[in-house]
Amino acid sequence: MPELPDIVVYIEALEKRILGQTLEHIRLVSPFLLRTADPPLQSADGKTVRELRRIGKRIAIGLDNDLWLVLHLMIAGRLHWRARDVKVSRPRGLAAFDFPNGSLLLTEAGSKKRASLHFVAGEAGLHALDPGGLELLTADLASFTTALTSENHTLKRALTDPRTFSGIGNAYSDEILFEAGLSPVALTQKLTADQIRRLFDSIRANLLRWVEALRAEAGNGFPEKVTAFREGMAVHGRYKEPCVRCGAKVQRIRYASNETNYCAHCQTGGKLLADRALSRLMREDWPRTLEELESLTIKNC
Repeated sequence: MPELPDIVVYIEALEKRILGQTLEHIRLVSPFLLRTADPPLQSADGKTVRELRRIGKRIAIGLDNDLWLVLHLMIAGRLHWRARDVKVSRPRGLAAFDFPNGSLLLTEAGSKKRASLHFVAGEAGLHALDPGGLELLTADLASFTTALTSENHTLKRALTDPRTFSGIGNAYSDEILFEAGLSPVALTQKLTADQIRRLFDSIRANLLRWVEALRAEAGNGFPEKVTAFREGMAVHGRYKEPCVRCGAKVQRIRYASNETNYCAHCQTGGKLLADRALSRLMREDWPRTLEELESLTIKNC
């Protein structure tokens, strides 16, 4: 699932291409993509793009008359910049947004079509789609501490819950927890002040570092290599590979369709997280799927 660094770089690339441009037409191929009926999607035709925003892991495209197209790519949705009137080919192609200078193509891999498009009016419409999580790159330590300890969840659950923190998902939470030297199943209300500070610093450092890395990778082009598994990641997607810090094998926790990678030596005092108590904790505290967690965030839609 594209997370904050990916979404930031997507938006920067879109600003260079569609800000100030007229959206001529939206070609919707998948009837399941659009999740709203009012206002009608056809009313977006002919409108000029005035603004782009990130709302959690969503991309919001602001048009004339305070109309907004809000895209949630979920796990397998991806954006591509193509020549104008590019063909939208099923089953991967979902929609194309045609501008005078090119077309924004939305695709989704796999048979489960989870990506979504909401077309809403005004700030109230945007607010209904905002999970409400704290913006971590502008928050201070005090507000972070309040959000983190407002409920007693595992760190993995707290970091990836968009109602608590904005823009963090499965991949970057693994990296954040590794750098902070914290267990993914540590409980938020059991953390010391020093641990909270380490986590806060790790979040900011990781998100900013990956924004810069992805920005450099894209250059002047459009970001086409959006993936949850990247060269340079310390633990995410590196199960059984040597830890970059201590050399021990990276471990993983698997529950339903979720996977968390961690280093037992660096994060859990050498303990492997695979006992009955952990299984019970995961069942009670973690959603069965990332989609399930994301679906809890949309209000009245």
